Amino acid sequence: MNQEVVELSKPLFPEEFRIKSYVLRGGRMSDAQKRSYAALASRYTIPFTGSPLDFGMFFGNGNPVTVEIGFGMGLATAMIAQENPGKNYVGIEVFRPGIGRLLWEIEKRRLDNIRIIEYDAVEVFEGMIPADSLGGIHVFFPDPWPKKRHHKRRLMKRPFTDLLARRLGPSGYIYMVTDWAEYGEWALGELSATPGLVNAYEGFAPPQNWRPRTKFEAKGLQKNHRVWELLFKAGVS
Repeated sequence: MNQEVVELSKPLFPEEFRIKSYVLRGGRMSDAQKRSYAALASRYTIPFTGSPLDFGMFFGNGNPVTVEIGFGMGLATAMIAQENPGKNYVGIEVFRPGIGRLLWEIEKRRLDNIRIIEYDAVEVFEGMIPADSLGGIHVFFPDPWPKKRHHKRRLMKRPFTDLLARRLGPSGYIYMVTDWAEYGEWALGELSATPGLVNAYEGFAPPQNWRPRTKFEAKGLQKNHRVWELLFKAGVS
């Protein structure tokens, strides 16, 4: 067995310490979401196998791949993919109404550069994303788990950020956005301490004009919520 397969098959967290960074919400699917899921899931979703992915097999090309963790309702994902037809996007999400909505967007916009994995992101990165394979990783407005006793559930922490860094190619990046100040500071510390990552700015990043504003973000800005952005690139830290 080669070294890459050994690394991918080794769990990042022992089973007894494995804590999910999300809670499955019930969320009623609309009729349109149900129809989209039923008609399109087999074409645009990648089943979880725990085995290393060959992205070219699913996209039919060798274009750079960006993975988005937790795309919610998927509107920003679809807009970014539409603006960048020369790049491929893999969205990881467990909220089925959101998956149905993104599938609807894919059909409406006639996008062929998005695929979806309906599974836990930690296990996907452990078992399915090859080392040095990604052009980018997007994490937009992850659950901040604000209570101190829940901080252990936060996604953007080591050793998971170490794993993310190892999945980036030489020019890859991690781009995170949050409207929770304390989580932003937390993530800045965790990413700054992650081997193989270099902050593209001194501290927080300015708004990236290529990222569309989501409805969630717009509602927060109306309530005077500030948005904190982090952009780290692959490099020698």
